Amino acid sequence: MSQKIIKYEELKSKIIELILKTSYVLPEDVYHCIENSIKHEESYLGISILKKLIQNADIAREENIPICQDTGTAVFFVEMGEDVKIEGGFIKDAIFEATGQAYDKGYLRKSMVNDPIFDRTNTKTNLPPIIHFDLNKTDKLKIKFAPKGGGAENMSVLKMLKPLEGEDAIIKFAVETVINAQGNACPPVIVGIGIGGNFETSAILAKKALFRKIGERNKNPEYAQLEKKIKDQVNKTGVGPQGIGGRITCLDVFIEYYQCHIASLPVAINLNCHASRHGEIEL
Repeated sequence: MSQKIIKYEELKSKIIELILKTSYVLPEDVYHCIENSIKHEESYLGISILKKLIQNADIAREENIPICQDTGTAVFFVEMGEDVKIEGGFIKDAIFEATGQAYDKGYLRKSMVNDPIFDRTNTKTNLPPIIHFDLNKTDKLKIKFAPKGGGAENMSVLKMLKPLEGEDAIIKFAVETVINAQGNACPPVIVGIGIGGNFETSAILAKKALFRKIGERNKNPEYAQLEKKIKDQVNKTGVGPQGIGGRITCLDVFIEYYQCHIASLPVAINLNCHASRHGEIEL
């Protein structure tokens, strides 16, 4: 396989475009899911809120302004083929530079602080981003981006279950997480669940799950069925849009899984708000 050359400045430009578009334009699948949810919501206030979410998304797209004032932590998942070469610099540097420039150019709120405890002053650049790299045997470079807001992220939870607790415990854990979040995660939410691996792997899987399209089921039929079960149970909680009550608490549930230790059953739940902003490019 021949080597694929990608120029550093071209890569940086594409990442800036990705960040801006993702911040302004709600993904089509999420938009239509919210739109269709209006038909199924029974609460008058819930219907009103869902209509406002659509109106908000329309204004953001038409006027090129952020869908949400919280333009989040810049999270990237990078799938890089071994036959890809970045000419003129390093890919990590390109992502850092593009993030800083995009948040300036787009007047996106900068939310990162210098230190989690001892120096919570703003970095004023929204740097650093969080980057997850995965290498493969191709000549492709795929970059997925999500500006992950603090509200839903703060309601996310990880639990080390006992292996014998199994499916029922996972359903209960997911439902309790959404109930405890109430309106803090800005429902209707999308629920990303990572099962297996170890402590940190389950959390990364949960985040990665949030990049799936609405209605895109896990390829494993047993996990696909579990996704449906959890969604049904979450939508019976009555939390509703923005936590004020109703049927539409959850737009979808996505599960990613990995092999794990015989003594473990790690489960991470990463919530995403109704402004489920994510996008990707492939070069």
